[in-house]
Amino acid sequence: MPRPACRHRAGDPVRRVALLAALPVLVGASSAPAVDPGRAVDHGQMGQTWPVIEPDLLSVIKARLDDAKATGKLDELNQRFADRVKQRVNRPVPVAGIGPALETRSWEFDPAIVVDNDIRDHKGNLIAVAGQRVNPLAASGLSKKLVFVDGDDPAEVAWAMRFGSDQKAKIIFVDGSPFELMKTHQRRFYFDQGGKLTGHFGIRHTPALVEQRGEILMVTEQAIARRGGAS
Repeated sequence: MPRPACRHRAGDPVRRVALLAALPVLVGASSAPAVDPGRAVDHGQMGQTWPVIEPDLLSVIKARLDDAKATGKLDELNQRFADRVKQRVNRPVPVAGIGPALETRSWEFDPAIVVDNDIRDHKGNLIAVAGQRVNPLAASGLSKKLVFVDGDDPAEVAWAMRFGSDQKAKIIFVDGSPFELMKTHQRRFYFDQGGKLTGHFGIRHTPALVEQRGEILMVTEQAIARRGGAS
């Protein structure tokens, strides 16, 4: 038996639901403008615009340098920089953590190392194999004693000078001005920049002496008589 056709009156709830469901789709389709994907659309100017102005960085730097030169500020900055460099050269930053030796103590320092990789000379000849223990003193000894002092302490400098000429001992400051005393004593002095050497040998007090004993180094922090009778 054929099913009768379904009919809805104008006020039928089913018909109203169907119309409401289709309304957003119809509105969206009618309000969306047709866009040609191959052509841009000019929608006009939406507000006030300004040109993008970005000054050239080099031009800005040059202008500031020219201004500093014209006002004399550039010469002043150059002079201040030169003075700081000169000050650091004449009197380097003191090595931190170093004080006067109040007691004498000595210890051995073994400079030997274990190489991680094969070492060859410039001709390819094998010098040491990986894992081998190498002592640099066996090949080349310490040519000079190393004497570490506070250059601002006259007693330490005098103690260091007793170890002989510049050919026998290398006097290394941990504080003070090596250049000033070079003029006074007419010999070369050095400075332990950044505490690299004192840190390497474990030196914490001055004066200190590093000298070779066979294939090891002997390090000594020496208590000395100082101003006021302290030792």
